[in-house]
Amino acid sequence: MAVLARRVRPDDWTPIGVEALEANAMKVVRSTGNRSVIAGPGAGKTELLAQRAAYLLQTGGAPAPRRILAISFKRDAATNLAARVRQRCHRIHAGRLDSLTFDAFSKGLVDRFGQALPRRWRPRPDYEILFPTDAMYRSFLDELPTPPTAVGSRADIMAITVKRFERGHLLGSPLPEGGWPATNPEQWAADRFWQSSLHEGNATYLSFPMLGRLAELLLRINPMARRALQLTYSHLFMDEFQDTTQVQYDLVRTIFLGTDAVVTAVGDNKQQIMRWAMAMEDPFAAFDADFGAKRTPLYNNYRSSPALVRIQHVLAQALDAQAVEALSKTAGTVPGDSCAIWDFSTPQVEAERLATFVAAEMKAHNLAPRDFVLLVRQKAADYAGVLEPAFRRGGLPLRNEAASMGKVALQELLAEEASTLLVYVLRLAMTRRAGRYWTECQAALAALRGISTDDEEMQAKLAREIDAFALDLLRRFPKPVATAAEARVLVDSILDFVGRDRLIAVHPAYAQGDWFAKVTEATTLHLQASCDGQLAWTDALDAYEGLHAVPLMTIHKSKGLEYHSVIFVGLDDGAWWSFAGDQIEATAGFFVAFTRAKQRVVFTYCPRRGTRTRIATLYNLLNKAGVPTISIG
Repeated sequence: MAVLARRVRPDDWTPIGVEALEANAMKVVRSTGNRSVIAGPGAGKTELLAQRAAYLLQTGGAPAPRRILAISFKRDAATNLAARVRQRCHRIHAGRLDSLTFDAFSKGLVDRFGQALPRRWRPRPDYEILFPTDAMYRSFLDELPTPPTAVGSRADIMAITVKRFERGHLLGSPLPEGGWPATNPEQWAADRFWQSSLHEGNATYLSFPMLGRLAELLLRINPMARRALQLTYSHLFMDEFQDTTQVQYDLVRTIFLGTDAVVTAVGDNKQQIMRWAMAMEDPFAAFDADFGAKRTPLYNNYRSSPALVRIQHVLAQALDAQAVEALSKTAGTVPGDSCAIWDFSTPQVEAERLATFVAAEMKAHNLAPRDFVLLVRQKAADYAGVLEPAFRRGGLPLRNEAASMGKVALQELLAEEASTLLVYVLRLAMTRRAGRYWTECQAALAALRGISTDDEEMQAKLAREIDAFALDLLRRFPKPVATAAEARVLVDSILDFVGRDRLIAVHPAYAQGDWFAKVTEATTLHLQASCDGQLAWTDALDAYEGLHAVPLMTIHKSKGLEYHSVIFVGLDDGAWWSFAGDQIEATAGFFVAFTRAKQRVVFTYCPRRGTRTRIATLYNLLNKAGVPTISIG
């Protein structure tokens, strides 16, 4: 790990923490121009961005005091990138990387500059976050009054479809400073939604895409604020670029197009599974045209075995006929079929056989429970009801990551900043080997308190405070909490030490509505459940993080993760009922599920859940790749 803060000559710089990067990756790392990087599964997209950040920060390519802005779609992805850069750079360098989500970035802009918007578009300062649904949009349209005669009729309003209303009219284009002319029913209805959300009722309600549109408008009409951002950031990274929405792209375009900022967009057009959430059809083509970016493919796959990479290529060609087969850089380690379709007579037989299989594989290959994942298309709870008892009888806990703690899904909770900090502090206070948690805890608290990485006096003072608090925590809670009241006191104590106000100020999602209260409640519930029956804090915290449980999750939640073995439960028409509606996105989801695996993929089928007629295309692809079907029982 590099720890030097001195500048390195560009010619002397070498990758940090890895043996080497492939040739094209090194070209991107050292690039002085805009690049669009097509990086397939296992290509090391996050590692590429971490190495590029290290190169720019350490060689002066991103000259101080200017910073690097990295924008991701998921909070855990943003956190992961920041952590990798800290591992590869001196804290002084790493402190000049701002790794945020698109939502946090746009919300932060509105919070800082929103009151400078024209009155028509100006939100109340204490606005709340809106999470709209199709039903909510339909209800709004149904309840609209008859529009002016010059605009259209009541029938015209009723004919507006929800998806077209949101994507095409409400959020489809940049907001006009003076408002829409309302020359047609769709524009009139969209303007009514905006005005009612902003100015009517007791509060302003805005969705994150609406915040993105407001952020773009305020920067477009406020050259001073726009220039401030341009002077702040010399480089922009955009991860998972294939899922970029028009709202997000327009915001980036308004800020950085035509400036000296160097933009690196990384993603995989074969893994676009967010078109239902307004992802652009082809953001790479738009970016290349607007920013003059050079398209750069990566060819290595550092995750999957050669056998799996061969099958992945068959699936990839169904999404992109020009896809080039990746080069596996990982050896195969499992004997027999690395991929197969297993047919079962009943879900109960399926559950028992899968539990036996996982237990045997763990023993044979010295694997942990979280080296496996059970993926489902949707409705994870329905599958968990049958699978969980069978795995428990086999001595393996199975954890439904989609299950809710209070009003927060478990997998979402574990990515929350409040929950992560709780684990850092408890691991630091309650366990003996806590070096990594000490580092993460101090870095997180220093960021919350605005302590500069090179302020040694304040860093030392913070370290003493952490030490004192950890000792007090261990004295007060020597054993895992036994009651809900104890769990609440413990969580409150840690949040008080961390600083609730600081946490809310730094993480925008906590500042609006009751999300912070929901996360706090979910954290408390999950902590209490994890401590139940545990004698030692190490075991309780392992249970909190699910370290000894086999995870069960949906395809969408698996994106960005990797496992030794992927078991996809339910390859049938029942689970894939919407396949015919968008075969491209469904096939992309299938591709994402497959590519999570390092060594083995198993698909299961049970006729009691549905036929396999509608998804014959998927079975044909597997058959083309030589994947066998085996009757298990």
